[in-house]
Amino acid sequence: MAIQVTKRTGKKESLDLEKLHKVVFYACDAVTGVSASEVEIRSHLQFSDGIKTSDIQETLIKAAADLISEETPGYQFVAGRLINYHLRKMVYGEFEPWHIYKLVKRNVESGFYDPALLEDLTESEWDELNDYIKHDRDETLTYAGMEQWRGKYLVKNRVTNEVFETPQMAYMCIAVTLFAGYPPAERMRWIKDYYDAISTYYISLPTPVMAGVRTPQRQFSSCVLIETDDSLDSINATASSIVKYVSQKAGIGIGAGSIRAIGSPIRRGDAYHTGVIPFYKLFQSATRSCSQGGVRNGAATLYYPIWHLEVEDLLVLKNNKGTEDNRVRHMDYGVQFNKLMYERLIQGGNITLFSPSDVPGLYEAFFADQDKFQELYETAERNTRLRKKTVRASDLFSAFMEERKNTGRIYLMNVDHANDHSSFKADVAPVKQSNLCCEIDLPTKPLNDFNDEEGEIALCTLSAINWGLIRDPKDFEKPCTLAVRGLDALLTYQNYPVKAAERATMLRRPLGIGIINLAFWLARNDTTYSNPDLDLVDEYAEAWSYYLIKASADIAAEQGTCPGVCETKYGDGITPNQTYKTDVDELVKHQERMDWKGLRKQLLETGIRNSTLMALMPAETSAQISNSTNGIEPPRAYVSVKQSKDGVLKQVVPGYPRLKNKYELLWDQESPEGYLKIMAVLQKYIDQGISANTSYNPQHFEDEKIPMSAMLKHLIMCYKFGLKQLYYFNTYDGAGDDVGEKEQIILELPTQVEEEDCESCVI
Repeated sequence: MAIQVTKRTGKKESLDLEKLHKVVFYACDAVTGVSASEVEIRSHLQFSDGIKTSDIQETLIKAAADLISEETPGYQFVAGRLINYHLRKMVYGEFEPWHIYKLVKRNVESGFYDPALLEDLTESEWDELNDYIKHDRDETLTYAGMEQWRGKYLVKNRVTNEVFETPQMAYMCIAVTLFAGYPPAERMRWIKDYYDAISTYYISLPTPVMAGVRTPQRQFSSCVLIETDDSLDSINATASSIVKYVSQKAGIGIGAGSIRAIGSPIRRGDAYHTGVIPFYKLFQSATRSCSQGGVRNGAATLYYPIWHLEVEDLLVLKNNKGTEDNRVRHMDYGVQFNKLMYERLIQGGNITLFSPSDVPGLYEAFFADQDKFQELYETAERNTRLRKKTVRASDLFSAFMEERKNTGRIYLMNVDHANDHSSFKADVAPVKQSNLCCEIDLPTKPLNDFNDEEGEIALCTLSAINWGLIRDPKDFEKPCTLAVRGLDALLTYQNYPVKAAERATMLRRPLGIGIINLAFWLARNDTTYSNPDLDLVDEYAEAWSYYLIKASADIAAEQGTCPGVCETKYGDGITPNQTYKTDVDELVKHQERMDWKGLRKQLLETGIRNSTLMALMPAETSAQISNSTNGIEPPRAYVSVKQSKDGVLKQVVPGYPRLKNKYELLWDQESPEGYLKIMAVLQKYIDQGISANTSYNPQHFEDEKIPMSAMLKHLIMCYKFGLKQLYYFNTYDGAGDDVGEKEQIILELPTQVEEEDCESCVI
């Protein structure tokens, strides 16, 4: 009696082994170093009567995925194709995709797609796009990329796991959504060009855009910066705003450094202040009260100055010592420094701690005017009537570094660099904080209540350019142009759940476009992180920055400037490579290869559409989708193993057979100095910041202990060369390791489940 299989429709029919073979052979076709029979043997299929065809498919996928290794990297494409086959059968009931208009119409009618898709384009335009779409591009996705698609990005019923689209359909609908507002005579060209750029991975998009654009949801900003003032009304408004944006899948940066210290008088001495920790606990509760789109707990980084009177207690909030009463462990922290603090360290001096409430204007000057800050700070130090505490600078810096090393998630922000080398004029629009992942630098203003229209909640919308596909600096022009136009259109298209966020975004129209696949780019150009060709980095970074700014200036000429252009240096014709920390010239000779003179003239004439354009964010998920290395980071292994809620994902670094001897792995680096020099050169051309990490392998040090002197040396080096922020502190022994979707060296480190971490700016 023939074995019966249960089809997706519920119908039963006899098992067709020949059909099974055809599916596996399709997946292996033209992939080198793989065997269809090996996949079938590895699957160990036990055909029981009534087995579901979907279960057969999942077993084949797992079998192919298990075969992925350094020796046989091709199986990642085999597994990817098997998922593609599986998805097509789920979505279309057959392998051949539907006409795109049919799919869009069904998904609009069922409520999964935005009705604007049918309203903005004619049926004949959809016919034209159907002829243009390239479904075979789905066959180039790796196993990890496909798993990310079906786990996070594809529109589906997350209760039943029913899927309603395939990747190319999603890419095309994203392009349509963003460019439908362009003039009818032009929009089809822009839609096609943008579709090509994102579906061939020249441009990488963040999770909110990939998962949300084309759906009725219209909030896609990745990063949210919320500042609180030193008042109960402002603190409560901040907490309410956090809840609202966490529910919209955003990662939160909280500026809370102005809250007065414990013991400060309230109501002219009627009561005394309980200190900042109870309010930090409130922000933590707000962050975790709502999950990010039902997927994971919210995440936030809270920022405060190193000179705050409570800093010694604040530095240890995240560690595992102490009690729940004196710890706030479920947020990350960014500690803020400036030149004066570093000078005290280098000169062997002291740092004096104050409550911001006791020295009027000190907190504001810390960001807006460094000379005024120093004057106020030194005057306050001499004032014997002020409450204060004096600490050796070396002790305070060492305490900071020790907590940063032990937790991995105590971050750093150099506030003078964030303002002096910003696109904003610090005296009118100071940058007072960063975001969750330490790459966004935007002005904020505290809210007095939730509906306060005078406050500013800063939002930043992200994407990235794939440097691995760029062969010549001039190749940046088209993807940079498309990246800026796509995100700028998104700002107009999306909704804003908080008035202060809408006001700030429409005022400034900030974008943050970063980099993915840097490690592959370095390997392909025969250079490494430890000994980088900084002239080459400089040449490519210059072109990347130039074309991004040029694109925004061109849009300004067509559609108008952002209203806040007068608060930017761009409005005065000043570009980032004019305001950078000139110590970088010690690393690479300053030169201008692009037509900066012409661009600066254009900026003076037309202004700019976007107050910011660049930010280097983490890029875990996007790297998997595009088969790239992770953002700006070196790989930890040739084959990465990442375990998340979607399962274990293996991926081989791009170009492995050809470039395996060219890659430099993270833990092979004896020091982070080469990496930091690359970041310094990149920062020269960036108007916001870099989510830069410091990574140490204790095996490279005596007694396998990272000396404090080395850590402080690199801290000072970062300041010297103009880095604005530092993100994770990674160590090979696992303490403080990067705890997002983890990338482990096989058989050397255990696979760990991802912690609650934000995926919003992890593009």
